[in-house]
Amino acid sequence: MTERLDGVIVATALPYTPDDAAPAGLRPDLDRYAEHCQWLVESGCRGVGPNGSLGEYSSLTDVERREVARTAIDAVGDNGIVVVGVHGVGAHQAKYWAEVAAEDGAHGVLCLPPTMYRANPGEVIEHFAAVASVGLPVMVYNNPIDTKVDLTPALMAEIAQIDNVVAVKEFSGDVRRVLEIREAAPDLTVVAGADDVVLESLLMGATGWFAGFPNVFPVESVRLYELALQGKVAEARALYEPMVAAFRWDSRTEFVQAIKHSMDIVGRFGGPCRPPRGPLSPQQLSALEADMRRAVDAVQAA
Repeated sequence: MTERLDGVIVATALPYTPDDAAPAGLRPDLDRYAEHCQWLVESGCRGVGPNGSLGEYSSLTDVERREVARTAIDAVGDNGIVVVGVHGVGAHQAKYWAEVAAEDGAHGVLCLPPTMYRANPGEVIEHFAAVASVGLPVMVYNNPIDTKVDLTPALMAEIAQIDNVVAVKEFSGDVRRVLEIREAAPDLTVVAGADDVVLESLLMGATGWFAGFPNVFPVESVRLYELALQGKVAEARALYEPMVAAFRWDSRTEFVQAIKHSMDIVGRFGGPCRPPRGPLSPQQLSALEADMRRAVDAVQAA
């Protein structure tokens, strides 16, 4: 497997449009979503990731979930890659979504451990082996905050032995993990998963960024990624520091609402979320808008 699933791949937010017949009165706006995917790739991002947590996959019907992935694949075409989220309660669900992604032309898949069961290491390995057996490149997703399963560097070394597992999205927030994973599994691509430690992760050897805030700032995010990989630390810091307060929202419970509202602030369309996600509180809106103001001012001054 030569595909490394590196570069800036955007975990895409999903726009909705009012529809009384749809769940919660909202249906995915696939035309607007296609335009957003195209814009991200045209802005320099390597690809997009539909049906992640930011894409509200768990709030979609099965039909919608496949439609969203197909829309991204068709929209990007030959101009980028599409890494589809195939998260599932168990291996049979995740493997099914990987099979569907392969049928629809995805370039790879992103996969959490079992999402509603605190699996032990042996079960985790079996879970990823089932998904990888489909044949697409697999980016394993370590998110111990949400799944309560920590894919430690030692466990990642075992998972990395599975054919077709090529990358890990590291979202523990511990930048020490980057070097530890590289030491334990040197052939594995380490992907920064949390926006508010992306510069630190890239400087420690991560070569990918599976990202949230590039939905808002794609050009600047790609520039930050390139500066970090080139070792231009001073320039990277000058770009990163005014933005990192906004980026911290990517690691908070309300990250979907925050990123969608930030898209609205810069003139894109974020719009509402489906339940269980509700609106941000007035206090959260005030704090987010202050953080975004600093980021926008820095971007405009650059």
